[in-house]
Amino acid sequence: MCRSSRSPTRPPTVRPARRAPARTRLERRRPADRAAGGPDIQERTVGASSAWHDVPRERIQRFADRTLEQVPELAQEILAAIRREYPGLVFIPGESGEPKALVAIRHALELFVEQMTTGSDRPRALPEMFQDFGRGEVTQGRSLDSLQGIYRLAVRLSWRRLAEIGQRVDIPPSAMYELAESAFEYLDVMVAQSVRGYAEAVARHAGERLRRQRLLVDLLLTEHRTDPSGVLADRAADVGWHLPEKVAVAVLLRPALEAVAPAVGDEVLLDMEGEQPRLVVPAPDAPGRAELLHRAVAGWSGAIGPSVPVAEAVTSLRWAETAVGMIEQGLLPRGRLLHCGEYVEALVLLPAGVLIDDLARRRLARLDRSVGPAHAHRLAETLLAWLETRGGATEVAARLGVHPQTVRYRLKQLRELWGEDLDDPDRRFELELVLRARRLRGDLVPPPD
Repeated sequence: MCRSSRSPTRPPTVRPARRAPARTRLERRRPADRAAGGPDIQERTVGASSAWHDVPRERIQRFADRTLEQVPELAQEILAAIRREYPGLVFIPGESGEPKALVAIRHALELFVEQMTTGSDRPRALPEMFQDFGRGEVTQGRSLDSLQGIYRLAVRLSWRRLAEIGQRVDIPPSAMYELAESAFEYLDVMVAQSVRGYAEAVARHAGERLRRQRLLVDLLLTEHRTDPSGVLADRAADVGWHLPEKVAVAVLLRPALEAVAPAVGDEVLLDMEGEQPRLVVPAPDAPGRAELLHRAVAGWSGAIGPSVPVAEAVTSLRWAETAVGMIEQGLLPRGRLLHCGEYVEALVLLPAGVLIDDLARRRLARLDRSVGPAHAHRLAETLLAWLETRGGATEVAARLGVHPQTVRYRLKQLRELWGEDLDDPDRRFELELVLRARRLRGDLVPPPD
C-alpha cells in the first residue's frame, strides 16, 4: 500500500441500495462473482423499500459534504494508526512530498463518498490503484496478510467516523446499516483487486527469476577459457543462488511430453526448456543430497555426472549427456537417475567402440581363426575371467561355474594361442579392454548351437 503512486481511473462499484420494485436489502456477492468482476451488490426481492433511498436527498448531500470536509483529517488519522500497528512499513513520498499512501487513502475515501451519493459507474482506476498495492507487497517480499489487515483497520476507522457524522445529520440507523454493507463491499473489492495485483506480480517475478536462472545455467554449462568466478558470482546473486565450490550436472529424459517439472527445491538449478531437462546440483556430496535428488526425480530416467569444481560444470554435463545417450541406445538401464561414477567401465569403453573394434580385430584374430564360434566364446570367457582374477584354475572355475579340469584345458589352449603375450602387461591390458567391451555389449553371450 505504501508504494502505490498511480492515478485513479476506475473504482469498484459501491452501491447503496436503490429503490426498485419489490427489492430491499443488500446482499453480498459470492466469492466467484467478485473474482470474475461481476456485479458488486446483488439485491434480493423481498417486497420492501430501501432505507437509504428513503432518506431525503438534501440530508444525504449534507452527510456527504460533512464527510468530504473531514476526509483529510480522517486520512491522517488512518495513516497514523497504520504507522502504529505496522512500524516496519516504509512510506514512500510522492511528487507532492506527501506519502503516497496518504494520497491513496484520501482518494479511496472521496470515491466511496461519491459513489455512496451518486451510484456512479463511470470508469476509474481505483482497481489499478489497489492492484498496485498488491504488487508492492511482492516487491517488498511480504505476503498479503499485512495489507489486508491495513484495509480492515482503515475501514473500521472510516466507519466509526461515518457513524458519528450520520448521527449528527439524522441519518436513520436502518439507512446507516445499508451504508455499512456498502463499506464492507468496498473492502471486498479492495482485497480482490490487491490479490489480483499480487498474483500478477508473483507470476512476473517468477518468470523473471526463471529467465535469469536459465542464463546462469547456460553460463555454468559453457566451456571457459578464463576464470569465470566473478561473472558466475554476479549471475548467481541475481537469482539468490549461493555459488558452491562443487557441482554435479544431471540430464533427464522426459517420461512424457507434458511431464511436470521435478520438485528439486530452490537450491538445485533446473532448466526445463530443452528437450532434455538439465539440473545443476550444488554440493552433490553433501549428506542427504543424493537421497533428496532421487526422490525428486522418481519416475524420470537420466544420469548425473561426477562432482567437479563449479567452473568446470561443463565436464560433468558431458559425462551425463554421454550416459543419457547410452540409456537411449539401451546400453544402460532406464527408470532411474544413474550416477556416472557407478558406470565408469561402460562410459569409458562403449563410446570408444570404433577403437575397441579395431583393437579386437588385431588382438583376437588368432582366436577367431583357430576355433569355431561356440568354442571361441568359451575360450574368450575363460580368458577374461583369468585376466580379471589372475587366479588359478580353481578360482576361474568358481567364477565360470565349470569344473577346474575344464579350465585347465582351456588355459592350455589359450597359452598355445597367445604364448608370451599373456605375460606382457600391455598385451594383457589390451585383451582385457576388448573382452570387457564385448561383455558390456552382450557379445560374450554364447552363440546358438
